[in-house]
Amino acid sequence: MSNATSPAVSKPPKPRFDAIEFIATYAAPLFLLLLIAVFAILEPRFLHPLNIFNVLRQVSISGLIAVGMTFVILTAGIDLSVGSLMALAGLVGAYVSKGGLEDRFAVAATDAAGNPLILAVAAALAVGIAGGALQGLVITRLKVPPFVVTLGGLTAFRGAALLFSGGGPISGFSPAFTWWGQGRIGMVPIPVIIFLVAAILAHLVLRYTAFGKHVYATGGNARAAALNGVPTKRIVLSVYVISGFFCALAAFLLSARLNSAEAVAGLGLELTVIAAVVIGGTSLFGGVGGIFGTVVGALLIGVLTNGLVLLNVSSFIQQIVIGVILVAAVALDQYAAGRRLAQ
Repeated sequence: MSNATSPAVSKPPKPRFDAIEFIATYAAPLFLLLLIAVFAILEPRFLHPLNIFNVLRQVSISGLIAVGMTFVILTAGIDLSVGSLMALAGLVGAYVSKGGLEDRFAVAATDAAGNPLILAVAAALAVGIAGGALQGLVITRLKVPPFVVTLGGLTAFRGAALLFSGGGPISGFSPAFTWWGQGRIGMVPIPVIIFLVAAILAHLVLRYTAFGKHVYATGGNARAAALNGVPTKRIVLSVYVISGFFCALAAFLLSARLNSAEAVAGLGLELTVIAAVVIGGTSLFGGVGGIFGTVVGALLIGVLTNGLVLLNVSSFIQQIVIGVILVAAVALDQYAAGRRLAQ
């Protein structure tokens, strides 16, 4: 029997806890929980079920557009036209629903005539998809930067909405129309259900389909993805179509909720939507992020805005706070990314 001792097997070193990486990864949900706790202490009305569902209903509109924006930003693109395209799609859907502009200012549901609901929804979706496809084609075929194209779309779609409506609203829809914005299943508003279903489906598409993998690959390194057979131009075009689709869906729900469609709807909404996506951890440089983070980011902005309103904080200060949080989120993401590369 040999007396030789077997060499000691060295154990791999235990990974050290990286506080910066942890905060960068979970900053949005941690801050959301902190906000909820703070507002619950400072204002007991905050946790009332009616207020909670009101927050969720308000978030659902911008949240739907943020879901579409996530696809765009994951490809290292940007869409500044979402608010304007939403206004245009909402007006077209309202026009079809009313069957014209003759009684555009009617507010009673019984005064609303016009076409079946399905035609109004289809018209709104067609406008949103067409607007997104047009911008995607200019980006992919003419190679114009997304920032420039969608900045032009922001102005052009808003102008088209004002021209189409003559600057006035279109109001007074059928009960079947307004139910989608004002109705509930139990205590849960319909827009919230649609938002959650859309977020779940978008998450599954991004994580478990070839299309989703191609979106991440295009945003991570478009040239390398193209060399590996990814149809990057088609992917870029498709994400702007998706963004337009969600703009139109949000437009329909907003019109149904307010019983009115207006050319000024969605003014400044693009900044809120981009903030929700970026605060949720999706990198503006593409290839990193997901729908779960976007939902958290949208909820964070909604909770922050609602809590500040309950505390009677000026709307001007609210804008400052959201802007500071957006810059801080991007700075933290960049710092964490730099540390990962250095390791």
